[in-house]
Amino acid sequence: MKQSDSRVRRALLFCAALACAQPGLAGAQPSAAAPEKAVMFIGWRAEAEWGGFFQAVAKGIYRKHGLDVEIRLGNPQSNPTPMLLAGRVDFTAGSSGTSLNAAREGAPLMSVAAIFQKDPRVLIAHPNQGVDRIEQIKDRTVLVGALGMATFWPYLRGRFGFTDDQVKPYTFSLAPFLADKKVVQQGLITNEPLALKKAGVENPVSFLLADYGWDPYMTTIVTTRDNVEKRPQFVQKFVDASIEGWYSYLYDDPSAGNELIKRNNPEMTDEQIAFAISAMKERGLIDSGDAKRLGIGAMTDARWDHFYQSMVDVGVLPKGLDVRKAYTLRFVNKKVGMR
Repeated sequence: MKQSDSRVRRALLFCAALACAQPGLAGAQPSAAAPEKAVMFIGWRAEAEWGGFFQAVAKGIYRKHGLDVEIRLGNPQSNPTPMLLAGRVDFTAGSSGTSLNAAREGAPLMSVAAIFQKDPRVLIAHPNQGVDRIEQIKDRTVLVGALGMATFWPYLRGRFGFTDDQVKPYTFSLAPFLADKKVVQQGLITNEPLALKKAGVENPVSFLLADYGWDPYMTTIVTTRDNVEKRPQFVQKFVDASIEGWYSYLYDDPSAGNELIKRNNPEMTDEQIAFAISAMKERGLIDSGDAKRLGIGAMTDARWDHFYQSMVDVGVLPKGLDVRKAYTLRFVNKKVGMR
């Protein structure tokens, strides 16, 4: 019996060794872990202004970082905050203003990276109509949307002496501007100048608000405080891959990201995409300021403090807000993918 038992043990050991040496059998090495699912809600249509995120999907950059990322779109009426708080999405796009408002309301949301160092918003005037300096807008009718009235307009009102009496609603239509050459309207440096050119207005005068002291971070990556505290590696992977996607979109071939944009937005044209990319690069909307030394996505305490104080000064935000609840520098300023 002892000899038989010995033979059985040797046979079992041989089989175990054979199993370990062959894939698909018990004891085989596990395959690479499946990528972790992540959902980002941008709350808008697919455009070049989101190009780095689409590039990161199309070029497999998120996959390289172990993420399976879905980008969900929206419209002007979309409100991403409830979706994020309910756990339906993992990340949204915001701004300094949205994160500071969340902090004021006690919402557990934080900006973890800032893709746009400059706000792309502009005030646009007709050429050759006596508006060559932003101060000259004081005597003109200005078309401003509801969000603008709660954000940049109070700042301009306080700095340049503009008044609410000169404002009329901006309805995202060029018709009122085209009908009256004395009118000034809001817009984006990446969009409206081209649209106006195609409508027959050559060389409109564009005042980039970021050039006049308006300094919120825009297209910040926003997530929950719970993700920051309990899933920091998940957040870091998303931030790093998004930054790499933006470097690739701006400085490599953006065609992969552009094709994904057009697939999600069939109305988007190659001309509009090329114009937006050119404007982002020429105006330094993304890769400028602190991003030049710290990498895309950069944020600093000083910049957050300055913007908050500017909003306090014009009565948009209250004094005494704990600004540090609106953001964290934990995931940025690491020079990831820096060119």
